[in-house]
Amino acid sequence: MTETAHFEATPAATAMPAWYPELLASVSRQVHGGRSRAISAANREMLLAYWNIGNELSQRESAEGWGSKVVTRLSADVRAAFPEAKGFSPRNLRYMKSFAQAWPDFPILQQPVATLPWGHNVLLIDKLDQRESRLWYAEQALTEGWSRSVLALQIDSKAHKRSGKAVTNFRETLPPPGSDLAVQSFKDPYVFDFVAMTGKRNERELEHQLIVHVEKFLLELGRGFAFVGRQVRLTVDGDEFYADLLFYNFKLRCFVVVELKATAFKPEYLGQINLYMSAVDDLLGHPDDQPTIGLLLCRTKNNVVAEYALRGFSKPIGVAEWEAEIVASLPEEFASTLPSISLLETELRRQGAE
Repeated sequence: MTETAHFEATPAATAMPAWYPELLASVSRQVHGGRSRAISAANREMLLAYWNIGNELSQRESAEGWGSKVVTRLSADVRAAFPEAKGFSPRNLRYMKSFAQAWPDFPILQQPVATLPWGHNVLLIDKLDQRESRLWYAEQALTEGWSRSVLALQIDSKAHKRSGKAVTNFRETLPPPGSDLAVQSFKDPYVFDFVAMTGKRNERELEHQLIVHVEKFLLELGRGFAFVGRQVRLTVDGDEFYADLLFYNFKLRCFVVVELKATAFKPEYLGQINLYMSAVDDLLGHPDDQPTIGLLLCRTKNNVVAEYALRGFSKPIGVAEWEAEIVASLPEEFASTLPSISLLETELRRQGAE
């Protein structure tokens, strides 16, 4: 009797035992973890190979002296010997040499440089001259999960000089280590790089663009921020108030009220944001949440005046400037979605007049 060909049908999910979802979840975690470890290990091995090649090129250049023709010839010979190999162009070989020169201790260097993709490391070499700055951006790229384009944007906006620079009272109003984390979570100034919109825009279109802007604003705020709402209505004993922007920070475990001002800092602004923070604590906060933090963003500020104004406030508030300065460096995928500075200022003035 001859056997007939047949396809084995996949059993129905309903036919599986009750513990099957746990098995599937466990196997999925192992597969995902194994792939991640394999990719990470392959990346480290590739970086080590690149460092070794670059180190030998650097040493031979110093000891024997040679020009660009050697690198060009080496590139051609390596690619002829290993036609399937990628990454051995003359330009990339020169980057390998620069990589070895930038990190002379790379074989014993662990996180974060040895973990970043090669493209990120090339960007750090291209855009930064100081070892300390490269390390700072490498650590942030790894922690925040920055893509190469986002890393370039952060470098162009000089994020390392702005991180933790806001004028705050966090150390007086928040217990450690939360106060230290909060200080480092806020910048000064915040850089909003907008692309001017063309054509006549009505209010509905503008509001839509502002909401899109809020999504992009998350990138500038940093990791841990989740957008809750814009013009959030807060009713206090029958009176209605509207907070410009409301976020929740999952690292700080608290709400963050953000007030945008198109003018210089004024001490009276603190009373306004203080009211919003109190209302958010009472109306939206959970008993397990930490106290709401306020972030007041002004076009300019006098640091001494801001520090004096914050004295005596029991709630954690930060004051920072916002500005625009890196139009040419904005990634293309952001370019068509952001409003111009003038439109944002017009909208803020309109809301303030209402």
